[in-house]
Amino acid sequence: MIQKDIIIIGAGPAGLAAAIEAKKNGMEDVLVIEREAVPGGILNQCIHDGFGLIKFNEALTGPEYAGRYVEEAKKLNVEIMTKAMVLDLNSKREVTVVSPSGLQVYSAGAVILAMGCRERTRGAISIPGTRPAGVFTAGVAQHLVNLKNIMIGKKVVILGSGDIGLIMARRLTLEGAEVIAVLEKLPYSSGLPRNITQCLEDYDIPLLLSHTVINIEGKERVKSVTTAKVDDRGEVIRGTTRKIECDTLILSVGLIPENELSLNAEVILDEVTSGASVDEDLQTNIPGIFACGNVLQVHDLVDHVSSEGERAAKAAVNFVRGTRGDHTQAVSVKSGDKVRYILPQRISGKKDVIFSMRVTEPLRDKKVIFRCGLQKIKSFSMKNLNPAEMIRLKLKAQELEGLQELEVCIGE
Repeated sequence: MIQKDIIIIGAGPAGLAAAIEAKKNGMEDVLVIEREAVPGGILNQCIHDGFGLIKFNEALTGPEYAGRYVEEAKKLNVEIMTKAMVLDLNSKREVTVVSPSGLQVYSAGAVILAMGCRERTRGAISIPGTRPAGVFTAGVAQHLVNLKNIMIGKKVVILGSGDIGLIMARRLTLEGAEVIAVLEKLPYSSGLPRNITQCLEDYDIPLLLSHTVINIEGKERVKSVTTAKVDDRGEVIRGTTRKIECDTLILSVGLIPENELSLNAEVILDEVTSGASVDEDLQTNIPGIFACGNVLQVHDLVDHVSSEGERAAKAAVNFVRGTRGDHTQAVSVKSGDKVRYILPQRISGKKDVIFSMRVTEPLRDKKVIFRCGLQKIKSFSMKNLNPAEMIRLKLKAQELEGLQELEVCIGE
């Protein structure tokens, strides 16, 4: 068994940022394990710009953003093992890896989970119909078009208004396809407002809210899809069905954190985020195992993914050195009215905390309120609240001191 100070699973933006930060904080024996042939994660196929506006104060493409971290990792001599699959992780921080070099077991002083997330598929949302070619998830479509130079279709319908789906609507239009419509089951878009404008409105692609696909037709290849309007409960409204002829259906219907390894290590997952339940240092319930990036919560901005990786790394370094101090997690944090989830789920009340959350529906001119029982701790006025945009707010240690519990809600 090979000993390592810190092992990071995943060489996407969270994992690379964590590795660099660990090195900068004096950890020499850091190993990053990546299953793909090159580091960078999903950013390698995101050739559109808009990345790095917060971190670098400029708009970069995904490969450019990843490239900056890869170059810095090289300068710091970060060990990145590619084409390596982690088969198992246990609560003793033992990591089993298979690679072209064979099978190896590592023991880590701390482990940082940065495995990212995967897409929901047709099976996950149970669309009826035949099983022809021409049905893709948005990420697979992006991979084929951007990395493999394979055009996936000519007449396209997109189900779901997630950011990758919106970006692919524009990408396919630029490649000469006709994107007939983007359908969204919710009464509002699940993508960022800027992507609605830049990817749909600028190209006259219709966005049909409260619509879904209820059937897929075709034998060898998709011939058409049947769509319908849905009510507030997501039930199909009779008399609203419409058949749209197309050869391609793209699904952009949500992401799921890749937490199979976390479960093996007995990490407790949050029911809403499907990511780990963590404290203010992003440590899970298993001492020495930390989580960051999309494996913890699905982000809308990669800059925040990198920041989360850096926070996890600093805490992991302190854990390895035994300098974290007394962090008894005495305060539970709960989501209240119109808050879908809040992270972290528990805090010590002894240090500054960055809270991440999402609302349940679009709201205007509201306040994000932190309270303990009937006592208001602090509130933040917000002009626009959108489920597609993560809210990040910081409270100082003195504002959290002495609390027994903390609830976050939306109010007037």
